[in-house]
Amino acid sequence: MTEAKTDGAIKLAPCPICNKPAQLTTRPFCSKRCADIDLSRWLGGVYAIPAAPPMEGDEDEFMPAPRSEDA
Repeated sequence: MTEAKTDGAIKLAPCPICNKPAQLTTRPFCSKRCADIDLSRWLGGVYAIPAAPPMEGDEDEFMPAPRSEDA
């Protein structure tokens, strides 16, 4: 969770890009610039979830059936 209430004030977690205090209008980032940097990283594939290599014998499970010459 990125926020915690203490004595009526909301304390936000720091910006994940530059570690400056986050702003409510752009949370969890401190600015639109940091939000754009994060978006660029997602779109550029920097944040990628690694996939496990296929196990032996699994190749055929996801391969399309061969096309016949008669079709």
